[in-house]
Order: sequence, then C-alpha cells, then structure tokens
Amino acid sequence: MALQIGAENKRQVYLLIGLFVVILGVGGYELYNNFSGPPAAAPARPQAAAAHGAQGHQDAAAEEAQKLSNDDIDPTLHFDMLAASEDVEYAGSGRNIFSANSAPASIPQPVKSARDNGAPTVTTPPPPVVPHPPAIDLKYFGYSESPDRLVRAFFVHGDDIFIAASGQIVDHRYRVGAIKPGSVEVTDMAYNNTQTLNLSAF
Repeated sequence: MALQIGAENKRQVYLLIGLFVVILGVGGYELYNNFSGPPAAAPARPQAAAAHGAQGHQDAAAEEAQKLSNDDIDPTLHFDMLAASEDVEYAGSGRNIFSANSAPASIPQPVKSARDNGAPTVTTPPPPVVPHPPAIDLKYFGYSESPDRLVRAFFVHGDDIFIAASGQIVDHRYRVGAIKPGSVEVTDMAYNNTQTLNLSAF
C-alpha cells in the first residue's frame, strides 16, 4: 500500500514539472515577441512606388492656390490728384468742424435756470381739518314729572324708546343734561359734543 502511494506522488511531481516547463516555454515566447521589433516591411515594388508618386504629384497640383501678381500696381504719387482734393472748400450752412476759425454754434439760453439760486420757499402745510361732530341721533318727544319733582325725558332712537332723567346715559353713548319742557341738553360722549334737542312730535 505504501508503494502505491509513493508511485502516485512521483507521477504528480512529474506532471507538475511538465506543466511548469510548458508555462515557461509559452511565457518566454510571448516575452520574445513583445520585446522584439516589428517585422521589417517588404520593399515596395518600383511600379507601385512610381504610381504612388504620380498620384501625390497630381494631388499637390490640384490643391495649389492661384498666385496673384502685383505688376499692374502703380506706386507713383499723383500730386495733381492730391492738390485737387485739398482745394475742396466746405460749403455747408452750419459750422465747419474741420476748421479752427469756424464760428461756434449758437446755443440758445434757457428761459429759466434749472438751478434755483434764490431763497428756498418754505411751504407751510395746511392746518389739519377738524372733523365736525355728527348730529345727535335722538328725538326728544316729551317728558314726565313724578310727585317728588323728578323730571324724566322721552327719547326715540330708531325703533327704540328711552326714558331718562338728568345725568343718565342713553344707548351707551348719550348723556342727558338739563331737561326743560321745550328742550333738553344731550352730550355725545364719543365726540364730547353737547347739543340742544328741541321738543318734536312723536
């Protein structure tokens, strides 16, 4: 049994060595191809080279731009033409901007200066408008006197009827003053305004 195990181990060792040798060979071949230069190109045939040269010459001739000549340009100065251009006189109706002797344009003077040089005018605000108190919306239509001589006045405010003695408040706003047979004094407490209401028919 021990001999069979040893033979199997030797066989595995031989297989590993063989694989290692194959890997080294393949790796060495790949490294040689990577580091070696590209294969030299085969020399071109003379006919092909000649044809390529003729094609390149035709392309260069087609792309060549047109060459201009300056033989017809006259660099001579013509003083007579310059003198004719200098003798032109300005005949406009306004100012000649090309002449220093030309009169300046007339600028109209403003009617009134935009800057006020006088004393500043102080405008006083108008006095505040004092609102007039509204009329007392009560109607005095009669009075009554009790045996102890207490006088009460009768008032109408809208659909409501009030009876009040002097010093009492009507409708949470009006205070009743002196009560007389023909009139009564009522003070509007919202505006501190006292008015006299005359007796009127109900």
